[in-house]
Amino acid sequence: MGELKMAKGQRVRILDEELVRRREENRKYLLELQSENLLLPYTLEAGLYKSSELPEGIHGGWESPTCELRGHFLGHWLSAAAMHYEAAGDRMLKAKADEIVDMLEQCQKENGGKWAASIPEKYLHWIGSGKRIWAPQYTIHKTFMGLLDMYELAGNDKALEIAERFGEWFYEWSGRYTEEQFQGILDVETGGMLEIWALLYRFTGKEMFRELMERYYRQALFDGLLEGRDVLSNMHANTTIPEILGAAAAYEVTGEEKWLKIVKAYWKMAVTQRGVYATGGQTCGEIWSPRMQLASRLGDKNQEHCTVYNMMRLADFLFRQTKDAVYMDYWERNLYNGIMAQGYWKGSFTHGRKSAYPTEGLLTYFLPLRAGGQKAWSSRTQDFFCCHGSLVQANAAHNKGMYYEGEDSLYVCQYFDASYDGRILDTGVSLRQKVNTLNGSEHLASDSPGRQKITDVTSKQLFHPDRLVFDLNIETEEEKEFSLYIRLPWWLQGEPVILVNGEAVDVLTAKSTKDGFVEIRRVWKQDRVHVELPKGIYVDYLPGREDMAAYMDGPVTLAGLCSEERSLYVDRQKPEEALVNDNEREWGYWQNTYKTTGQDRGIRFMPLWQIGYEEYQVYFPLRQK
Repeated sequence: MGELKMAKGQRVRILDEELVRRREENRKYLLELQSENLLLPYTLEAGLYKSSELPEGIHGGWESPTCELRGHFLGHWLSAAAMHYEAAGDRMLKAKADEIVDMLEQCQKENGGKWAASIPEKYLHWIGSGKRIWAPQYTIHKTFMGLLDMYELAGNDKALEIAERFGEWFYEWSGRYTEEQFQGILDVETGGMLEIWALLYRFTGKEMFRELMERYYRQALFDGLLEGRDVLSNMHANTTIPEILGAAAAYEVTGEEKWLKIVKAYWKMAVTQRGVYATGGQTCGEIWSPRMQLASRLGDKNQEHCTVYNMMRLADFLFRQTKDAVYMDYWERNLYNGIMAQGYWKGSFTHGRKSAYPTEGLLTYFLPLRAGGQKAWSSRTQDFFCCHGSLVQANAAHNKGMYYEGEDSLYVCQYFDASYDGRILDTGVSLRQKVNTLNGSEHLASDSPGRQKITDVTSKQLFHPDRLVFDLNIETEEEKEFSLYIRLPWWLQGEPVILVNGEAVDVLTAKSTKDGFVEIRRVWKQDRVHVELPKGIYVDYLPGREDMAAYMDGPVTLAGLCSEERSLYVDRQKPEEALVNDNEREWGYWQNTYKTTGQDRGIRFMPLWQIGYEEYQVYFPLRQK
């Protein structure tokens, strides 16, 4: 029935308590950053900042006026603001973003009418002459993308006009070089410039942007992928991922098969053939590891946040093309163990306990996976690594990836409290997804004001649940036949249970499990779908080491709290039995915490995304008992 569309914007509302908290923390962070400081690299470049004094609270790190990447973050900020507006109609952020766009227009005028960047034009001429300079096109891409997101998601026409004029500068500049010379320029990190040209071609229809797409065809990478050569091992990962996202955008705007083949070849080489850590990442020190040899790269710089975010974007594109659940499995794994594990951490201590560490963490650029690893949390205004940008974008729209729309179908891809209100076959469809925590209590803390209603849930569910349970309540404007697809996750441990209005669905029929989804096709009006997905401890072996593994609770990677490498002595036929529940419930919450059993010294395990400043170990050497 054709390509799927991601349901997003105000059609999807996130209700999950943790995701809502992260979205609101993100919003507060965007608002607290002063526009004057966000714009400083641009106003300095345009000669509009006239004071001899630096502004109060000036940004440092990669946003410092002395850094060659200065100004990259503002583009991310604009994209995040636009995403917040699209998702929830946030007028305060939109007003601030609109004022920033107005100032960028003024900067562009002062720069001669076309140049709109935070860095000087000579940086581009320098890379053309072979002079070393730190990724000017990467930096400029962020400005372009922020402008185009403000146009597409927040309806700011001026942002498109600025980007279009800025694109003319690149058309003239790139046209000065021979094809061979420009291929050399493309070896200096370009970020997602190819995606920019594809979007500008889609928005304007101007042929110069179609020509720019062809100029930015990076032969060494794209042709190498099509020929099946390993062009990724030991190469910088987040140089190529945005280029492939550009190829995806080029396919969507032109329909040319070469672009789609490039994207599929990249995924095959980067993920399928390379393997992944239990967390979903594949890199160390921003570099792709050798294929199926991730064991040699456990360090303190694994899984750069930017690569997580960008690979999730790529997974979205491929899911829309193929409808294969493997891409939504990948999304889920990286959401829990990447996006949630590396940003907006919030901890707490029991009553009266003090700690030398803060109870919050903004961003960890990398996710250490070596034994005794410890997350390093960045400051709010004095770092501005590249991942500050992907942090604010990733947490601006948690409604993405939840639901997808087909011509006569709706796909439920993630399992969180969330709602969908859209149209299928020109009929209004409302879906309310509610996870049943099976706790039977509203007593959520020592000072909880919740009711203490007696229910039979507490006596029936005595111990930590061994399944994920949720309900889908569906209402349509009129009776309408369409297909509801529910993802069967990779971590299933047993046969799922699905009931429609109390009647069981046969999930084992051949048609039902196509591409990792259960299909329920019926005439819908006012119905309830009840889903139970059995889960438990899963042992995920490290590519390159058959005797080393991580432990997972469904899609969630667990971390053992220890400061040095520890081995686990297990029954190699049943290694999952080395972990048992520990402190499994506090008040009305089931705790996903575990401990080892049968070891000389015990180790406590908790979800990696809940780790703050503790030292931890993800992969354990497994020894036979």
